[in-house]
Amino acid sequence: MKANLNQLTRAIDAASGDVRLYVLHGPDEAGAREIAARLARTMGPDAERVDLEPALLKSNPGRLADEAASLSLFGTNRHIRVTGAGEESVEACAMLLAAPRAGNPVVVIAPGAKATSGLVKLATGDPRAMACVFYVPDAGEADKIATSIAREYGLRTTGATATRIAAAAAGDRAVMTRELEKIALFLDAAPERPRELDDAALDAIGADLGDAEMSRAIDAAIDGGPDRLGDELAKLGIAGVSPIPLLRQLVRRLMALAELRGEIDGGGNVNALVERVFFRERAITARALRTWSSPKLSDAIDRVRRAERATMAPANAGGVLADAAMLGVARMAARQRD
Repeated sequence: MKANLNQLTRAIDAASGDVRLYVLHGPDEAGAREIAARLARTMGPDAERVDLEPALLKSNPGRLADEAASLSLFGTNRHIRVTGAGEESVEACAMLLAAPRAGNPVVVIAPGAKATSGLVKLATGDPRAMACVFYVPDAGEADKIATSIAREYGLRTTGATATRIAAAAAGDRAVMTRELEKIALFLDAAPERPRELDDAALDAIGADLGDAEMSRAIDAAIDGGPDRLGDELAKLGIAGVSPIPLLRQLVRRLMALAELRGEIDGGGNVNALVERVFFRERAITARALRTWSSPKLSDAIDRVRRAERATMAPANAGGVLADAAMLGVARMAARQRD
C-alpha cells in the first residue's frame, strides 16, 4: 500500500507483523535512513540486523525471503535492511511477499526509485507492504519535522528553536534526531516528563553551530584554499559538527554556482549575475564563477553527493570521508585557478 509518513511511523512503532516490507524511496535518503533506524529501535537494542546488497538479491532473489523467515542465532528479534536498491530487487521483494511466512520485517531504501518503478508499484499494490516517498524538506517542512521529533523526546520547542535545530542540521532528519536526543538527555526530558526547549538550552549544549562556522569551511573549499579549509575542518571536528549538514550546504552552494555558470556560458555577465547573490557572498561568488567551469562544477557536485551517501552508509569512516571530499573540491578549485 501507499503510505504517508504518519501511517508509516505508526506501523513501524506498532511492530505489526502484518507488514513484511517497507519500501522507502525518493531523493531524501537521509530521511529514509532515519525511518529505517526507527524500526531498529522498535525491534530493541538486542535485535539482529542483516544487511543485504542489491547485487546479491539480483543473483540470488530467494535470499531475501529466506532471511525474513530465519530465526536469529541468539533468539532475539531480527530485521533486514537493503540499501541503494532499484529494479534489480523487484524479484526478491516479490518472492518475499509471496512466501508462506516471513517473521522478520524488511526495509528497502531505494533513493532512485520513482513512483512508476516496478519496485514501488509492487509495494503499493500489496497489503503486506508499505511504500513511502521521501523528499528533501524545505525550510518550513524542516521546522515542522524538528518540532515533531522534539515532541517524541518530550521537548516543547519555543520561539525559533525548531528553526535553529533544522538549520544546524541542514534539514537532515537523522542529524536533527541525534541533536534532539542529546538535548533531551541534557534537560532530562521524556514524553512522560516534558521540558521546554528554549534558546538558552540550545546555547548551553551547543546544538546550534551558527552559519558562520560552516560557511568559512565552505568558502575555503569553493575558493580553492585547502590549507585554510584544513584549519576550518579541524575546528568543526573539535566542536563535534556532523559532516552531513556541511556536505549538504556545500552541494547547495555548488549547485547555485552551476546555475550561474550556465548563464555565463550562455552569454551572461559575471558582474551583473552576482548582484543577485547575498551581498556578503558576492566577492567569493565572482571569483568562483571566474575559476570554475561547468563540467568541473558537475564533477564537484557528484563527488560531494557520493561522500554524503558513503558517510551515511553503515560501518563507514564518517568525517574522514567528508573531509576528503571537501579537500578534493578545494584542490579542484586551486588547480583551475593556477
